[in-house]
Amino acid sequence: MAFLTLTNIQKSFGLVQVVHNFNMGIEKGEFVSFLGPSGCGKTTILRMIAGFETPSGGSVVINGKDQGALKPNQRNIGMVFQAYALFPNMNVHDNVAFGLKVAGASKTDIDIRVKQMLGLIKLEHLADRFPYQLSGGQQQRVALARALAVKPQVLLLDEPLSALDAKIRISLREEIRQIQQQLGITTVFVTHDQEEALSISDRIVVMNAGRADQIGTPFEIYNTPATRFVASFVGTLNIIEGKVADPATGAVTIGGQRIALKEPIAGLKGGDSISLALRPEAASIAEGSKGDTSLPGEVVSTSFLGSVIRTKLRVGDDVISFDMFNDPGITPPVAGENVSLRFAAKDLLVIRE
Repeated sequence: MAFLTLTNIQKSFGLVQVVHNFNMGIEKGEFVSFLGPSGCGKTTILRMIAGFETPSGGSVVINGKDQGALKPNQRNIGMVFQAYALFPNMNVHDNVAFGLKVAGASKTDIDIRVKQMLGLIKLEHLADRFPYQLSGGQQQRVALARALAVKPQVLLLDEPLSALDAKIRISLREEIRQIQQQLGITTVFVTHDQEEALSISDRIVVMNAGRADQIGTPFEIYNTPATRFVASFVGTLNIIEGKVADPATGAVTIGGQRIALKEPIAGLKGGDSISLALRPEAASIAEGSKGDTSLPGEVVSTSFLGSVIRTKLRVGDDVISFDMFNDPGITPPVAGENVSLRFAAKDLLVIRE
């Protein structure tokens, strides 16, 4: 049995249902990210786990115990908020110690635990400082230490990095993952940033309009998206429109060219329209590049992204993006240039609604 089980979770605010029959089991020590746009229900699920919101239906079970009758302070859950929520009148030591004091721990035990937590986040030297004397990244580390100090059975993180600049976010998310693995604590992380979710999660839940469109590993979510929404929300993706030529053999036509997909096409017949997905990194215009498919097109634009150059190519009625590494010895294509886009047909994914 999973350590944290959500069964038929529902939540409505008035007549508006924001979470629809959500089901999931999260294993002990697992790091699960809820990923999706604003308003998709991910934070509402987090708040129902914490006890800040009461489900309209369904149950939350942690370590075999139903949490429905328990208040937030009775659930032994640590939570880190987007806005840090540190007490401005308390120094770092006292902020981290707060939950332990409320729990009635002795001063000796509190001092030992706080020292352990500040060592974990590498801020022992800032124990006497107040929140206003800390950077945003340091404040978020303190908030994490405070949540972990009480030895929670589940750690909940509600977009904890969204207020930080890009470089600090990358560094801190790696620290959070390292600490989570070191402690082996079951963690639920809410974010709208796909790179964050892909880089640190064991599994990802892609939320869309109150439902889970797909639950899977980062590899599965990125490489085999289950729906059009997942395909378009996670990573950059080309959607190419084609026609089914022979569903039994997986043959389609794109721009008048017949292409064989890696498997038969279920649920469609010859002549039906079909949407296919292709990641930018799977295509190339380089001579001699691997791929059994070649489509002629005209360069629309080229964008310099540092280590990668992204080029948009018009192929028939579609505009397809592809990536090439920034090589100072190779001149990137220019707008108006005619080139051939090469890729492997097996890299085309059939997109379902």
